[in-house]
Amino acid sequence: MLKKRQLLLCFGLFCWLTGAITPLTAQNTGKFGALEFGHQQRIVFLGGSLFENELANGYLEFALSSRWPDRNLTFRNLGWTGDNVYAEARSTFSNPPTAYQQLFQQIRAAKPNYVFIAYGGVESEKGNEGLEHFMKGLEIIIDSVDALGAQTILLSTIPVKMAGSPENTQLQNQNLELYAGGIARIAGKRNKRYVDFYRPVMEKRDHLFLDNGIHLNQDGYYFLAQLLEKSLGWPTRGEKIVITSSGKSANAQNATILTNKGDQVRFGVEEKLLPLPVPSSDRISPEAAVTFQINGLKKGFYTLTENGKQLITASAAEWAKGITPDHGISMAQSEKIRDFIVKKNDLFFQQYRPLNRTYILGFRAYEQGRHKQGLQDLDFIITWLEGQISLHRKPVAKVYEISPVK
Repeated sequence: MLKKRQLLLCFGLFCWLTGAITPLTAQNTGKFGALEFGHQQRIVFLGGSLFENELANGYLEFALSSRWPDRNLTFRNLGWTGDNVYAEARSTFSNPPTAYQQLFQQIRAAKPNYVFIAYGGVESEKGNEGLEHFMKGLEIIIDSVDALGAQTILLSTIPVKMAGSPENTQLQNQNLELYAGGIARIAGKRNKRYVDFYRPVMEKRDHLFLDNGIHLNQDGYYFLAQLLEKSLGWPTRGEKIVITSSGKSANAQNATILTNKGDQVRFGVEEKLLPLPVPSSDRISPEAAVTFQINGLKKGFYTLTENGKQLITASAAEWAKGITPDHGISMAQSEKIRDFIVKKNDLFFQQYRPLNRTYILGFRAYEQGRHKQGLQDLDFIITWLEGQISLHRKPVAKVYEISPVK
């Protein structure tokens, strides 16, 4: 009888331990409403290669900033490839500050209202033995952000597609999932938002990674941006414009009919949000852009124009199914903003991580310390680029016309 009780107790404990990780994602996201940024707030990205590689892509920042086109949000990316929660990758030849001190100086200097934290990829290589040490370091960072009065949002690790052999890939992903669970537990314990990237990326690894099989490509960040928006409680930015033409009458969904001449319909559209810029692979998602569905057209081919310029030509059957254009005014606007974001982040990278830091800011500043002013002057260009981002991130009204090809 005693043995039976012991077995049942052990089995229950095992179920509790193994189940402690998996439900936390749903529990944590469910108790928060949709995140809403305030006017003139600063959002900081802090972590390892996930954020440093974002510098060249700009999708995560675009997704957050374009969601609130009137709120003048600004961003600072403190991602550092190879970094861990103890800031060991941030060490310099100057001491003090220590790498750890430098990390907290960088966080304070950014003056954040929100800090997205993405660590665990490097630390996961130590497996279960290093998990407790990692979680302790992550909580110290959370304490520091809390002390600044900023909100912390924790991001999970992401899986890898190929890390050497299939056996090593499996081991790495087991460890990465283990650390994602550790981050989720801290989020639950500390009442922080938690974003689970691990499972969705694991389920859709094709086309998302660079050739090294470890870091995400542009498609990966395009996908991640959509996951982030969903995890923060936001509806998809994909809008469906539905036009139904039946002889002399026409009606519209998410559009306004301007004129109707049977097989030729003009309609106006005011998008709520800009689409995500199309990734280099052209794999566009209808959930991230505008889709046009035009019903009731007679058999044949029809051209859709946008503000008087040809946008796309397709058959009546294709229009009835719905078409998501990968170009046009809004797409060009989105790409322009993303370009500004990438340029701004590149300048900030040069400013807070100058290649010759030791000679400008460190113990050999007596040699080239005069260039410190040049780094500070980059603020003027960064501010100008932020102004351009703010100026262009609101969609403009457009007039479309669908007409038969003659």
